Amino acid sequence: MRSYLIKQLLLILLAAIISTVFIRPAEILAYTPYNTNYKDGYDQLVWTQSAYNPVAALGREIYIPDPKKPDQLIFSPLKQAQDLFIDDKDQIYIADTGNNRIVHLDEKGNLVRILDVKESPLNKPQGLFIDPKGTIYVADTGNKRVVSLDKDGKLIREFKRPESKFLPASFKFDPVKLVVDKRGFLYIAALGGYQGLVQLDPTGNFQGFFGANTTSFSLIDMFKRLVYTREMYVREISKLPGSIASVTADQDGVIYTVSKDVEYGQIKKLNIAGLDQLESKGDFAKSDKKTSYGEMAFFDFQNRVPLLSDLTVDLDGNITVIDSKLKVVNQYDSSGNLLFFWWGDDNAVTTKLGLVKTPTAITTNSKNELFILDGENNFVQSFRLSEFGALVHKANHLTQEGKYEESEALWAEVNRLNAYYTPAILGLAKAAYKKGDYTRAQQLFYEAGQAQGYSDAFWQNRLVWFQKNFGVLMNVIIAVFIVLFILEKWSKRSGWRQKWRQRKRSESLLVQQLGQAFYILKHPIDGFGGLRYENKAGAWSSLIIWILALASYCIMQAGISFIFNPAVILEVNLLTIAVQFLAIWLAWVISNYLISSILRGEGRFRDVVYGSTYALFPLVLVGLPLTILSNVMTLNESSIYYFLYFGLFVWIGLLLFWKVQSLQNYSIGETSVSVVLSLITMTVLGVLIFITVGLTKELTDFGYSVFQEVTIR
Repeated sequence: MRSYLIKQLLLILLAAIISTVFIRPAEILAYTPYNTNYKDGYDQLVWTQSAYNPVAALGREIYIPDPKKPDQLIFSPLKQAQDLFIDDKDQIYIADTGNNRIVHLDEKGNLVRILDVKESPLNKPQGLFIDPKGTIYVADTGNKRVVSLDKDGKLIREFKRPESKFLPASFKFDPVKLVVDKRGFLYIAALGGYQGLVQLDPTGNFQGFFGANTTSFSLIDMFKRLVYTREMYVREISKLPGSIASVTADQDGVIYTVSKDVEYGQIKKLNIAGLDQLESKGDFAKSDKKTSYGEMAFFDFQNRVPLLSDLTVDLDGNITVIDSKLKVVNQYDSSGNLLFFWWGDDNAVTTKLGLVKTPTAITTNSKNELFILDGENNFVQSFRLSEFGALVHKANHLTQEGKYEESEALWAEVNRLNAYYTPAILGLAKAAYKKGDYTRAQQLFYEAGQAQGYSDAFWQNRLVWFQKNFGVLMNVIIAVFIVLFILEKWSKRSGWRQKWRQRKRSESLLVQQLGQAFYILKHPIDGFGGLRYENKAGAWSSLIIWILALASYCIMQAGISFIFNPAVILEVNLLTIAVQFLAIWLAWVISNYLISSILRGEGRFRDVVYGSTYALFPLVLVGLPLTILSNVMTLNESSIYYFLYFGLFVWIGLLLFWKVQSLQNYSIGETSVSVVLSLITMTVLGVLIFITVGLTKELTDFGYSVFQEVTIR
């Protein structure tokens, strides 16, 4: 009996071990030597499960016949390889730049052949492309040409620098990357070619430049253009757009580029006209702000910026791009929305599978597996989608195709696995909106921080509310008008209105001084003059108005609808807002008083303080109503909101202008000069304070280090 029980226990234990190893292999391969993250629309870092798992290292053992002893093989590793391409049959081709050859591996990484084009040897080839017919195109950088080879590696033709009057004489044809479209047209990225991709027809004739970047134009450039003479401007260093670092194409022939030395729009998805289709297309894209690509998990204290060098597009349209400087792999969907980015310890001494020391090139195969060329270790690393990554890809692909309801179950599973992963929340929100569940959609869009979706869902909910309560609402409005009409008639007949106008005014000085704020709104010049000459302002009235203005400003910053102020989804620090408000107000008061004193103004310091406070009164009147109004508006009414919002601050600005004119007894021209100089002084004060704080910190650190040195000795 006992032996029987022992056998049963051993069988159960064996079954458990087998099920662990064979049934759930994902648990065994869960460890990766890198971190996978996501960043939402507010730059908040989210930790996620690994999107890809490392599978193998390919191309480490390349043996070729010994030239001296053909019957023996010698080890011939990759050397400074620069590009990687996988054809329709999942065959791997590597541009082995340092060895002046093309290495062909099968899908498992076994060596198939070496292509060195003996009839016209390659010289530092840096780019590869294989078309569906098997024709091999090589960017032969050292020879300043592109060559096409047949499927056996025999030279078909070469494309050198084209002769064309439309090609600048200064243009250097050093091809580094290329793609070929279905017509046989070549799109070549040249080294330092800021003009865009060189477009050649199948016979090598120049067709033009394609997909060039634009030059950034700053306020400093505008100032130079207005002030500099022609001779001075000619001596300036030419400001050129960033050059295209690499190019690829998806299965539909759409061309993608990645550029360096540009701050925004590093990745482009180009249509037939060469225009970027990713611009302002993402879920968190803003029409007034360009999209920047290339992620960083944390602030880089070495002030390094991403340097995107190569990209690939999988069968689902997802764009994966490598950062050769920060050693980060970034993945975006077909609309430019971030899906994942992963990074590891690039200072690690040992080589680990999955940790790419120097990512040089990237490509994908028919199974959506990634292959990254490691330029430092001289081999190719392959990565396979994890269970979590595959789930995200499948759900996101359905969402991109507009199949929101079909994607809902998948996104729900992703959300179960990681409740902080924003794309899952957005996917569920879009599915709820498609199904007509606008209340849940509004809640999910808010949770995801997506203003446009939240606005659309709120608009639908508001419409439903109006449809249900239209009758009651109209009855209330009619009743209010009737009551107002009756009160109007009654006040005329009873003489109540006349009695109200002739009522005895309050003799309290504080009440009168507070009432002066309303008079200033109607008659600003006379009203501010009353503060100076008629004692119609005091310390207590000014303090009350200033506190109310501060409270109103804080309410606006914290209470304005998420649609118009997405920052409210983050934690709002009222103390910081109050300090900023106080700092700006104090800087204005001090600067304006100093400038007015220099320009022989008549106002005293307390007049400037009182006047600058009373000028904030529109904030007290409009702040709270505008905050309430914003919460019942959508982006469709954004023009009305922004008119009121900016109109409020223009109103305050005009009151400050009239304050200076009245209190200092200036003309309009003198007032304009005083205001401009006051703003300049505010800026100078801010810079001085910033420098002083920085120097104080440095001095404190120096004193502390000296103290430590003395105490240790």
